[in-house]
Amino acid sequence: MKKRKGVFQRSLDGVELVGNKLPHPVTLFAILALAVLVLSAVLSPLGISVEHPGEEGGTVEINNLLNAEGLKYIFGSMTDNFIGFAPLGVVLVTMLGIGVAERTGLISALLRGFVLSVPNRFITIGLVFAGIMSSVASDAGYVVLPPLGALIFAALGRHPLAGLAAAFAGVSAGFSANLLLSGTDVMLGELTIAAASIIDPAYAETMNIAMNWLFIAVSVFVLTFIGTWVTERVVEPRLGKYTGEYKEGNLEGLTAIEKKGLIFSGIAVVVGLILAALLVLPENAPMRGTEGDAMAQIIQSPFMSSLVPIIAILFFLPGLVYGITTKAIRSDKDVAGQMTDTMASMGMFIVLAFTAGQFVAYFNESNMGLVLGVYGAEFLDSINLTGIPLILMFILITAFINLFIGSASAKWAMMAPIFVPIMMQLGYSPELTQMAYRVADSTTNIISPLMTYFAIIIAFAQKYDKKMGIGTLISTMLPYSIYFLAGWTIMLIVWMLFGIPLGPGGPLEYHP
Repeated sequence: MKKRKGVFQRSLDGVELVGNKLPHPVTLFAILALAVLVLSAVLSPLGISVEHPGEEGGTVEINNLLNAEGLKYIFGSMTDNFIGFAPLGVVLVTMLGIGVAERTGLISALLRGFVLSVPNRFITIGLVFAGIMSSVASDAGYVVLPPLGALIFAALGRHPLAGLAAAFAGVSAGFSANLLLSGTDVMLGELTIAAASIIDPAYAETMNIAMNWLFIAVSVFVLTFIGTWVTERVVEPRLGKYTGEYKEGNLEGLTAIEKKGLIFSGIAVVVGLILAALLVLPENAPMRGTEGDAMAQIIQSPFMSSLVPIIAILFFLPGLVYGITTKAIRSDKDVAGQMTDTMASMGMFIVLAFTAGQFVAYFNESNMGLVLGVYGAEFLDSINLTGIPLILMFILITAFINLFIGSASAKWAMMAPIFVPIMMQLGYSPELTQMAYRVADSTTNIISPLMTYFAIIIAFAQKYDKKMGIGTLISTMLPYSIYFLAGWTIMLIVWMLFGIPLGPGGPLEYHP
């Protein structure tokens, strides 16, 4: 008789089934854009209006985008909607710098060098920490660290799947935590700023992409501790002693030329940071603000609004130095080729930006985001759902949606225009809403079969356990997801209770 599946396994099967039936994100945004047009035509004649939260005495009505004026807007703005999609330019600029660092081998060498240099008794901590920090290089950590973690654990006589799980948890479940600003901050930050401008354009102009930096930096250490504890106290004991047959592979350290490249690239980073500091820290620095006290002059400075090119340069310089040292770069043609390859890998994001840009622009032009924000805030206020319960509800909703839509930028492009205005109406800052989103978005990545790299992780794991499948991997990763989500949520609540800013110019509350 066929063995009956348990409730948990049937739930996972349902997630996989529903997720597989969802259209491609590009198609999904096209459908959403069309839905906005139809809804604007249906709702506009009803005369729905609200008081504009940012203009005293002003009212806002839903615009019909399918009348004569609306059709002129649709066709006349299509190109501008694409070019003006908030994350498009900033992500591409950032990736030019990160791409050189990744394609010269600098990122891979850094990850391998760090993990292999950690003493055996700290190897789990080092592996989880390296996984979390790998998000500065976008998706490189998924390819480098899980197989490396399995290999290291096997060499130490520990279960290789525990090493793979620890690395995967750090790379994916801790994706939004980092000591450095990364492409994730750029991509999500621009969407948040655009959403905040729906309610208060003046406030949006004061925001910057480092709005969550302090919280995500502290999160690195909290999540490293949680990941280490779960690996050694929950996952590894459950897996038991490894009795598999896979014995191939060895731990290859860095070559002499790679070590030389890391030293020189490290010097380049230090020089770059000093030059960047000179732009803003001295009293008469060219990119320092002129109003308020010393801290305000730094936070509200041209430097903070120019972080995107600065981040790109701080990745490009060490990548260039490393490539020249290791002979990965022999001429300017190699640099141009690496940048070209990086842009080629961004093709899907560029196509996504086109349809997502239309959806976001139509949603804003119709005024439905503003109207929905006001009504949504009034509804939540009427049922007294505010404060910590409201944040918890938002985190749980996001974590659930993440099981079906893995792309952080795609989800936030859909959710930000709705939830950021609602939360602002209730007195919570866009910075706090974004941070709550990032907590939920990261922690359930590792238990979603629809996550882009899930199949690759299974392939890595099957080297050590040929029977490894979706259910086995999810059951192995579920403790990480639960503890990361609980621990990170508690940390955010404590942060709110103490009223600590989330980052430079990143308050918890919004005051019009």
